This record gives sequence, structure tokens and C-alpha cells, in this order.
Amino acid sequence: MANEDQKDFNAMLADNKDMPKFQTITDEKSIEKYGGNRMYFAPPVDYDRVMRRVPCGKLLTVGAIRDYFAKINGADFTEPVTAGIFVSIAAWASFQRADDKTPYWRTLKANGELNAKYPGGVEAQKEMLEKEGHTIIQKGRKNIRYYVKDYESVLFALE
Repeated sequence: MANEDQKDFNAMLADNKDMPKFQTITDEKSIEKYGGNRMYFAPPVDYDRVMRRVPCGKLLTVGAIRDYFAKINGADFTEPVTAGIFVSIAAWASFQRADDKTPYWRTLKANGELNAKYPGGVEAQKEMLEKEGHTIIQKGRKNIRYYVKDYESVLFALE
């Protein structure tokens, strides 16, 4: 995202954008990739609510949130692009609040990767996660990315 200091992320978080909603997709490649044609769209505030549930020491992935929403709403999958955007909105909304924080730094991208789109980028997320006892590893030489070591062992179960 750009111009974060000029945006009201809490207003964005509260805007449900006519969601939740379902869409039936017809593209065969997408149906094969996602395992069905019934796609769910969750509103931004739902991502925030789920991210708030993750206790200190535990982690969550955006993919796990998407799987959870699909499961509880009877969909084949949750739309991936809005998921990434809405997780970032939840993070920035929390950052803009003086209190009532969402522990967004505990929500990772696929494979335990840190999210550069969070406030302060990967450095801030890395610092928060290390304070909670997680080990961060660097991968790559040119396209450097950061991951939580053995993140699978501390995943929070959404039920």
C-alpha cells in the first residue's frame, strides 16, 4: 500500500464492501487450483476478528484464515487477493489505534513468511515475533525474504 499516513484504515476496516458474499467461478484452471467453484468473500473486519484470537506464542497464516472462512461458510475457497489486502488493512488499522490493538504480527504469509506490507515492514514484524520467542530466518541472496523457523509447530488452530 502507499500513503499509509494519509489513509483511515479503521474506516476501511469497518466498510464491509457488500460482503460477505459468494461468487460462482467458471474458469476451469481456477476451479482446479482451488478445488471448486464456490468462492467466498469475507469482509475486512472478519479478518481482524480472527487475527485478534491468536495468543502470544502462537501464529497463523493468511491461508489458514482463508481455509477457515471457506469451511464455516460452506464455500470451496476464500478469495485470495482480498484476503491479502484485508489482512494488511487490519494491521494498519491496529497500528493507527492508540489501544485495542490487533496482534497482526502473528499472522504470516504462506510458508511462514513475514509480511513486508505490515506497518514497519518485515523489520518491525521480525522484532515483535522475536520478542515473543520466535526465531526468524533469512532466505535468498538477491530476493531476501524472512520466515519464522518451524512455524508449523506453533500454529494456532481455528475452530
